[in-house]
Amino acid sequence: MNYNKKSVRDVDVKGKKVLLRCDFNVPQNKETGEITSDKRIVAALPTIKYLLENGAAVIACSHLGKPKGEWKDSLTLAPVAKRLSELLGTQVIFAKDIIGTDAHEKAAALQPGQIMLLENLRFDIREEKNGADFAQELASMAEIFVSDAFGTVHRAHASTAGVAAYLPAYAGFLVEKELSVMGKALDDPKRPFVAVLGGAKVSDKIGVITNLIDKADTIIVGGGMAYTFIKAMGYGVGTSLLEADKVEEAKAMMDKALSRSVMFLLPVDTAISDKFENTDQFLTVDVKNIPDGYMGLDIGPQTVELFTKALKGAGTIVWNGPMGVFEFPAFAQGTKAVAKAMAESGAVTIVGGGDSAAAVEKLGYADKMTHISTGGGASLEFLEGKELPGVACLLDK
Repeated sequence: MNYNKKSVRDVDVKGKKVLLRCDFNVPQNKETGEITSDKRIVAALPTIKYLLENGAAVIACSHLGKPKGEWKDSLTLAPVAKRLSELLGTQVIFAKDIIGTDAHEKAAALQPGQIMLLENLRFDIREEKNGADFAQELASMAEIFVSDAFGTVHRAHASTAGVAAYLPAYAGFLVEKELSVMGKALDDPKRPFVAVLGGAKVSDKIGVITNLIDKADTIIVGGGMAYTFIKAMGYGVGTSLLEADKVEEAKAMMDKALSRSVMFLLPVDTAISDKFENTDQFLTVDVKNIPDGYMGLDIGPQTVELFTKALKGAGTIVWNGPMGVFEFPAFAQGTKAVAKAMAESGAVTIVGGGDSAAAVEKLGYADKMTHISTGGGASLEFLEGKELPGVACLLDK
């Protein structure tokens, strides 16, 4: 896939109406509807300010939650419009619909330097179905499309890909950064290139591992998915997370890594318990000796040492997925150690969104990383080498 896409810098936006796809899918208090973290709104500010300062009239749009085509008052974007107004220090005009009379009238009256926000895109069932009529209607309000919601570029929706059939499409600053940092890491990494993969399931990461075996110098595997590989090596895993139908595939991946001279590191010891809960009553055993009735919940101290050593001399590190059940403080040590080793490595460090990003934030290492991806599913598909519809539709440089 070509990552070299035109950005907002490559087009004159003065006097133009710009349809800007943002990611305003913010967490909210279920009772009050209050936004509990405005990080995603703040992340969109550089692109919004650039467009407004350069004389564009901005028609922002986003989804929120999963209304499945139904109008739900609890998922209105009105609180987002309010918070965005506060952050920009200027009024964000809010449309009470998406492509209805209110939206069209407000878009038609919008002046350069002004911004409006459409109602939740997913209130219309055609958004997720990439309905051509819905995409065309959205596009009809503007002259240029700017994509700045990296978290949704792996979806072929009307507002992420469909509108590009009717408008010239450019990357906003968030998407531009994701493409340049992650694209370079995959196509031309500073070596040695180390990939750290964790999380629960091997099935979620098969595509990533397969793609990275051809690119990385070292692959480190931890988290729940490691036990399927340990099983593939012929050892018992007790009641640890196991995808029995993926054992042969895990073996094939290890064989492929060996044939390519890629170092494939698995845990050598593990913290185990007979219950899935946060407890100080756990044992640490060699991975070859997990007793029946016990489950692995984190990597052990010897593994921490092994993984840390592998990260020390790296040129590029890409991390996706925690090393253990980091939500339980007792089993967050492995994830913490990897985050610390990355922060101190001096390498180009990229954290693929989702749980790894949450862990890095929670552990206080966020500002020590080169790049934390804003998209969980999107960054995973990026690492798999898949074509992302919301990127493929942007104009090539």
